[in-house]
Amino acid sequence: MDRIVCLAIGYVCGLFQTGYLYGRWNHIDIRQYGSGNSGTTNALRVLGKKAGLIVFLGDFFKTVLGCLLARLLFAGSPNVDMYALYAGLGVVLGHNFPCYLGFKGGKGIASMAGILCSMDWRVTVVCALLFLGAVILTRYVSLGSILVVVTFFIQIVVYGLCGDYTVAESSLPEFFGVAGFLMVMAVWRHRANIKRLLSGTENKLWGNKKQGGS
Repeated sequence: MDRIVCLAIGYVCGLFQTGYLYGRWNHIDIRQYGSGNSGTTNALRVLGKKAGLIVFLGDFFKTVLGCLLARLLFAGSPNVDMYALYAGLGVVLGHNFPCYLGFKGGKGIASMAGILCSMDWRVTVVCALLFLGAVILTRYVSLGSILVVVTFFIQIVVYGLCGDYTVAESSLPEFFGVAGFLMVMAVWRHRANIKRLLSGTENKLWGNKKQGGS
């Protein structure tokens, strides 16, 4: 039941579709342009840098809020970090599959950034540096995003096995399972990008714009 509550809290927070709402403010449905997603990268390409920043911050902080609410609600629990991660998962689900928008949302990477910051500053630093390095060197946002979610999972497992999180030992497999599900879902949401990366037709962040996108 505790896990369902956390997922529900997160999902409700995830329904705040920053990209969609900002697009409507500018009299467009962002999902009808560019890649068809309502996330940061598409907002950046369609509406510009200001829009990209606003959408990122909105999607980032709604995740931080969801994780914080779970921590406050279950403060003192031996599994408080796992509950926070469940709330983060709920936010990503709400962001990716908003019920009031036909379950058509974003890809959850800005929300994943919120999970990183809510879980562990060490994971955040490593993932941020990896993302920036990958994007600067290749100009592929999708590649940076995929590398981040994979690295996130690896670090969660490593630090979890070291006992660095407030998760009961018996609950560690479940904790890792939630982190693994987040990773797999993010990679799956980028399956079209992976195909374009392999074929050399993926959109770059600047220059060389091709059909499709992140």
